Amino acid sequence: MKRKVLVILSNRLNHFQKPRWIELDCDAEGSILKQRPLRSQPRKPVYHEVWENDDGKTDFASCHSFKRKYRHPLEKPKAQAAKR
Repeated sequence: MKRKVLVILSNRLNHFQKPRWIELDCDAEGSILKQRPLRSQPRKPVYHEVWENDDGKTDFASCHSFKRKYRHPLEKPKAQAAKR
């Protein structure tokens, strides 16, 4: 099963630096298959997971730690339980 992951590279100390958005295609084990930088913030929630690095790094390869963002607006909504 392939998963789509959104990575947000931001800077918590300098809010004037624009965040960078990267879309990753991963396999079930978490290995990165494809990496694409996005021009702007995505508009539709189509991602299985959203991760953020707020250390001010500008490149995905230079980041060492990421924080998972649960219930992010760009995360794909889970299947809702059947109504009773």
